[in-house]
Amino acid sequence: MKPRRVKKLDPGAPLVENAARIVMVRLDEMRSFAPVALEAARSREQHDMRIAAKRLRYVLETTGFCFGKPAQTAARRARDLQDLLGELHDCDVMLPRVEGHLAELRSVDARAVRAKADDAPDLDPRLAARARHRTAYRGLEVLAVYLEARRHLLFDRFRTFWAGQEQAGTWDRLERAVSRTLREARERRDRAEMVERTRRELEKAERDQLEAAERVRRSTAALAAAREQVDGNGEPAAASPTGSS
Repeated sequence: MKPRRVKKLDPGAPLVENAARIVMVRLDEMRSFAPVALEAARSREQHDMRIAAKRLRYVLETTGFCFGKPAQTAARRARDLQDLLGELHDCDVMLPRVEGHLAELRSVDARAVRAKADDAPDLDPRLAARARHRTAYRGLEVLAVYLEARRHLLFDRFRTFWAGQEQAGTWDRLERAVSRTLREARERRDRAEMVERTRRELEKAERDQLEAAERVRRSTAALAAAREQVDGNGEPAAASPTGSS
């Protein structure tokens, strides 16, 4: 089973934020199998759930310190779930092998018994009673019964375990802790962006102020130069009033 892709991972972001995104995806992935995996015959989904629990456990064992006690508890319970579903999967793997081996031995003996019958008009039951693998049948049948019965027992334990963790809030507490981490990271990022935006606005205002002051300086200098040029061209100055003699 391919793992779900974790989106929005950022190499430049803090460890806790990236870890929170991974944990959230792995937790949701594991829980998504529950509705179907809790049906007794759905061995494929139970196996996929075991793999998802293993992935969640691994990420919690390496980054759980970021999320406190809820992560520590969830890591232990994910390990328990992985072990339980692993034993269930062992039964699913072994039972077909035992039944297949039993069927193979029966086929081998049936061909051998038929060969011994040769041209007889019917088969003598004593030939089958002396079949080469006759003593193995019982042991394999008993093993098959054991594996099937143990699978039923393990499935009941799995269903009880899962219900217990849901009732205890193991996964919900982890989800809240991770969600809180993501929310705090988002708030920090928003504050940082606001500070950066304010800084840029202040820098722009300062540049605008300096540019305005420069324009005033240049205008003042240009006006002064124009006045000097007018005075230098001999333009008459304003007449001064004179008194009568």
